[in-house]
Amino acid sequence: MLRPCDNSDFESIYSIVNDAAKAYKGVIPEDRWKEPYMSRDELNHEIDQGVVFWGYEVDEKLIGVMGIQHIQDVTLIRHAYVRTDSQNQGVGTKLLSELRGQINHPILIGTWADAVWAIGFYEKHGFRIVSKGDKDLLLKKYWSIPERQVETSVVLADRKWFDLFQTAANNT
Repeated sequence: MLRPCDNSDFESIYSIVNDAAKAYKGVIPEDRWKEPYMSRDELNHEIDQGVVFWGYEVDEKLIGVMGIQHIQDVTLIRHAYVRTDSQNQGVGTKLLSELRGQINHPILIGTWADAVWAIGFYEKHGFRIVSKGDKDLLLKKYWSIPERQVETSVVLADRKWFDLFQTAANNT
């Protein structure tokens, strides 16, 4: 069952993020890895900054989460994770489909450049990687991340973003 998360889900969200993020260890740059991958303070900060989590629940237990954050003229998909023992069962697809149905703005997704499985997941769902120049501008405009993370990340965008971006570029 898909549902919005609330304050009572905080520990489950924290657990899911840190369980699933273990896939990054040894893949993303070593200087970007830490344990836990996301601390409770960092998770609180993300929620305070407007990230709204949705969860996928089985037998009254959250097994996957995905956040959305509306910023200016776009919506960011943030912190999409599925418990390692529940991956490859369509949980991420269900979460992404539900959230896309609620979003009217162009959608952007940032992830690690070396997380090829994550990039492949989003590409399978119609997202495309933006150019390096656009990536740098977008990460600095819509995200609050360190410069080193900007260097080692990619941004994917939906068709709506590309349509609006190309229209704006053609009108200049």
